[in-house]
Amino acid sequence: AVENGVDTEYFSPEPELPRPFDDDGPVAVFTGAMDYWANVDAVEWFANEVLPGVRDRVPGAAFWIVGSRPDEAVRRLERLPGVRVTGTVPDVRPFLAHAAISVAPLRIARGIQNKVLEAMAMARPVVASPQAMDGLELPPGGSPVTAAGVPDWVREVVLRLGPERPTSSRALREAVVERYAWDSKVARIVNLMEADGPAATI
Repeated sequence: AVENGVDTEYFSPEPELPRPFDDDGPVAVFTGAMDYWANVDAVEWFANEVLPGVRDRVPGAAFWIVGSRPDEAVRRLERLPGVRVTGTVPDVRPFLAHAAISVAPLRIARGIQNKVLEAMAMARPVVASPQAMDGLELPPGGSPVTAAGVPDWVREVVLRLGPERPTSSRALREAVVERYAWDSKVARIVNLMEADGPAATI
């Protein structure tokens, strides 16, 4: 099988992108289609269960939910302190580029999560649930931090939003470029198509 990939030239930390946030506090960002029930469940859980503990320790922290077609349950989250919901945006890259951290708190997930690959390609620190990491094959040192329960999530997010937070994660980008860039995926398909014997028969 040839897995999903990511355009590592488009999702790159190199271009200067405008800051889209309306304050200077550290931001945790979630990206995805916000009418998809697994994404809705993820952001509801994070906003209600994790964010309050994070803001107790990092008062200026915000959680931005970036994605198209947010349903009513997602819109209601804006009533919570620190939560912002964007709806459709022309480009998610500025939100990733200027976020302190990308989070993928999916509790129900199958297959490779493009949101994780895109954040990694942008060299952002990532905290993800074990479910969101299912299917990814990454080298030691090139994998996002995983968190399972509320205390773990609060601890790992605070570490990456506090004053000692990392400014980028080049190791995550290097891992994605090596393993999930489209060039490498296309090369594997070409090799299969050109191979001699049974592998060449489709």
